Amino acid sequence: MIRVLIADDHHLVRQGIRLLLDRADGIEVVGEARHAEEAIELAIAAEPDVIVMDVTMPGMSGIDATAQLSSLLPNVAVVMLSMHEDEPVVRRALRNGAKGYVLKGSLADELLLAITAASRGATYLSPQAAVGLSTLSSATPPASDPAGTLTAREREVVTLIGDGLTNRAIASRLGISEKTVERHRTSLMAKLDVHTVVELVRAGIRAGLIRLG
Repeated sequence: MIRVLIADDHHLVRQGIRLLLDRADGIEVVGEARHAEEAIELAIAAEPDVIVMDVTMPGMSGIDATAQLSSLLPNVAVVMLSMHEDEPVVRRALRNGAKGYVLKGSLADELLLAITAASRGATYLSPQAAVGLSTLSSATPPASDPAGTLTAREREVVTLIGDGLTNRAIASRLGISEKTVERHRTSLMAKLDVHTVVELVRAGIRAGLIRLG
């Protein structure tokens, strides 16, 4: 069971996240905080596995609170929830110890993926936020690039991943099962020699399969 604390200054947002998490298997909500200071206090008391933390709140920001939590409770993972996909904001959140960064415009399943990844010590970023971290000199792959080995379906899948779609949404779009999407994702990562969604998005951009803007 993954124990989760929700920190957001908007009551409706907290309630929406709670409803989502209450319906998910293997997740238990252990508290709600209205601001960053309260999130720190509740985290010390409840010691959750994961905190879903809004970036912008009155008083201390969620990013500054994450830095404090990284020092006070290093075993507690923080997933940032934000409207901002600007590269400086994402980089600062990661530097301060965030294990995930999910945009508020993302599909609900993406937050569940981020929470699960963070609870295992992995880092998850929304593809749109991850794209901002890539510094690319060219979108055209060299002749020896492994992207040339991708099937037409794998190219479709990586393009949709770059658009921010979850496995479920990709499966619906392409008329295939979620398990088939997962197999394509695994194959993509193996062929492109990457290990995270962030690296997969970067590889897709380099191969010209994911376009910026």
